[in-house]
Amino acid sequence: MSTSYKHWNIITDDENITWLHLDKADSTTNVLSHDVMDELEQELNNLNKKPPRAVVFLSDKKNGFIAGADVKEFSQLKTEHVALTLIQRGQRIMNMIERLPCPTVALIHGFCLGGGFELALACRYRIADNDSKTKIGLPEIKLGIHPGFGGTVRCIRTAGPINAMNLMLTGRSISARAAKKMGLIHYAIPRRHFITAAKSVIKKASPNHKIAWWAKLANHKLARPWVKKILIRQVASKAKRAHYPAPYALIDLWERHADDEQRFMEEEAISVSQLMVTKTAQNLVRVFSLQEQMKAYSKIDNYHPKHIHVIGGGVMGGDIAAWCALQGYTVTIQDREHATLARVLKRAYSLYKKKLKKRLFITEALDRLVPDINGTGLKQADIVIEAIFEDAEVKRQLFKEVEPKIKPECIIATNTSSIPLEELAPALKDSTRLVGLHFFNPVAKMPLVEIVHGKTTSDETVQQAASITKSIRRLPLPVTSSPGFLVNRILMPYLMEAVVLAEEGIPLKAIDQAATDFGMPMGPIELADTVGLDICLKVAENLSQTMDIGVPECLRNMVNAKQLGKKTGQGFYNFKKGKPVKPALAKDYTPPTDLADRLILRLVNEAVACLRDGVVESTDMIDAGVIFGTGFAPFRGGPICYANNRGIEQLVKLLENLDSLYGHRFKPDAGWSQLIKKE
Repeated sequence: MSTSYKHWNIITDDENITWLHLDKADSTTNVLSHDVMDELEQELNNLNKKPPRAVVFLSDKKNGFIAGADVKEFSQLKTEHVALTLIQRGQRIMNMIERLPCPTVALIHGFCLGGGFELALACRYRIADNDSKTKIGLPEIKLGIHPGFGGTVRCIRTAGPINAMNLMLTGRSISARAAKKMGLIHYAIPRRHFITAAKSVIKKASPNHKIAWWAKLANHKLARPWVKKILIRQVASKAKRAHYPAPYALIDLWERHADDEQRFMEEEAISVSQLMVTKTAQNLVRVFSLQEQMKAYSKIDNYHPKHIHVIGGGVMGGDIAAWCALQGYTVTIQDREHATLARVLKRAYSLYKKKLKKRLFITEALDRLVPDINGTGLKQADIVIEAIFEDAEVKRQLFKEVEPKIKPECIIATNTSSIPLEELAPALKDSTRLVGLHFFNPVAKMPLVEIVHGKTTSDETVQQAASITKSIRRLPLPVTSSPGFLVNRILMPYLMEAVVLAEEGIPLKAIDQAATDFGMPMGPIELADTVGLDICLKVAENLSQTMDIGVPECLRNMVNAKQLGKKTGQGFYNFKKGKPVKPALAKDYTPPTDLADRLILRLVNEAVACLRDGVVESTDMIDAGVIFGTGFAPFRGGPICYANNRGIEQLVKLLENLDSLYGHRFKPDAGWSQLIKKE
């Protein structure tokens, strides 16, 4: 017997087991949208009236179980009351699943996140595919909220407070094996055994995972205040309460109400509804939407490259090659020196050991990364990525040597950080296949890749480059070929202003602290040291030819003295064991009141200039590029979003005041007038 809804297909088999297949219409991914939940509630009412022997939830989507609630609907929640009604409805539906008078099973493959995992937690049994693509988690904290469909209560009940709070506070996704170890699922097996396993647990009524007695101690009312202090200390080291209230709200919720599950769930709904309407949550939801826009950029379905050839075994080239091999590509890495290639493999091994854990997987990844001192891989390559140093003439000479050796359809990509493609294209007979693939350091952590298209770059090449970028789990951002492209053009005035402030005698720690207090993940002085002062100088000099950027003399002096930052152990800061030593500020020191504005407004002003020049197609992509390329405070939504929230006219007046005090570099860009008109 079967019943079909728009999104659910309900089948009751000969053994009186009801199988609820979710296949959200007009979507490649299952999400718990309002209409999906409507149909589910209707069917649960039917099942409650006439219970079957058991109920099994499963997905008909190839990519996963359920990716969570529909984030698009979050942005439409304007009041706390509306949000509370939505959350309470979600809780009610999950409670209906939990209270069904028959065994319930969730069969999990691929993504099982957020509301999707909350649904699974409401089931009596959870069986997950042990494939590496299975990802289980409660990532709501990354959207400025915390689980709200009963997930906080059920996760703590199932895995114990320490494991559960760690999972929810970090928002990380874990494998099926890790979830089983934590007690969050019952079995991690190959997907082909799902049906047999489901029937087996229904028949045998397998016992639930038991939390160790010592793990339960943290939930005791006398222990919770002490554990709370530890959790808050851990969270505070990464996120300020004023910037990201959700993790602190979650900790408070658990500490106050862990003894009473019903009250805990009621307060969970209230807490989430309050967080949903905060500016932080609204901005983080917007950032999530921007990320999804970038993922959807390339529309090529029939492009399947297999071989990547990287030229240049320095830190960037080597790390690009290692990352691509980690994602399954065959990669040849070319350099003139055997010692350089040996260092590439050493760094790759460290990366694979951290990411893959198992020796077999590490060996397989290393086998895909092939040292190639003679460049024999050029003949088989589907894309060549040049990652040598920033010198246009040297790059042109390299392209002349490479082009005759590669296939006609092979893409030629450059990782240049600031050189316009028009300066490189004359070296090629066919410049339509020249594109920029600008990665950011460190490659394994920074999610953005700028897809730089020149005047002669074909649309097909841009689309193919974006497709490759997505295939290595990076976010493609199409940008025009102009000096500095987007991210470096916006970032460099910010870094140079920090250097000017240092020249003025402002303590380095005060400069960095002003930025981190604003919400930056790292201060500009430490960032410059981390990137490398030689690289900062080279990019700044390139940009100074077309921009009023100014290059502080002290930066040149430090580079000439080989004080390049972290990589040499000495830059603005001294480095010990890879970390900067920051002298404490004098107790009576008071930083200038305009310190943060001098840093941030130079960045925002340049973002407005990029918008005026059409470097990217929209304000959304300006914000996305700066957030994912620099780590710009995500809770502020990006520089243009920040400007709109703070007030366009107010910022223009501030820039005019800074212009009169410190010089022409603060002159408001002409593009501000376009933003004022849109208000």
